[in-house]
Amino acid sequence: MRSKIGIFTDGGARGNPGKAAIGVYIKDSQGKVLAEIGKTIGIGTNNVAEYKAVIEALNWVIENREVLPKDAEIFFFMDSLLVYSQIIGAFKVKDANLKSLRAKVKEKELQIGLPIVYRHVPREQNKNADRMVNHALDNI
Repeated sequence: MRSKIGIFTDGGARGNPGKAAIGVYIKDSQGKVLAEIGKTIGIGTNNVAEYKAVIEALNWVIENREVLPKDAEIFFFMDSLLVYSQIIGAFKVKDANLKSLRAKVKEKELQIGLPIVYRHVPREQNKNADRMVNHALDNI
């Protein structure tokens, strides 16, 4: 049985576009918190922030690959149905900026070389990542 890493991501913008931030919450299968990331990303839209949160999480996995179990399986949980659907290929990406961000996601997935599963969850199940976004935006 593979070791599971749960990654919860969220992004938000106050104004859309407006001041934007990302939130990433990462835990292992025993519930141990491995990382909590909340930071501002300048002015952006909600969708851009959602993508940048996924990219931030993928960067964290790349940077910490050596300390993660060799048999790890990565599970992403996000409440943005649009970004989730675009990442898994169910929706086309028409916006050039989002297309570029999706390409970065796919590039980083290849770098990681572990199974990655994306899941859409209701906002109520993504409270820790949302908390990180709001903490970052509240402390600008």
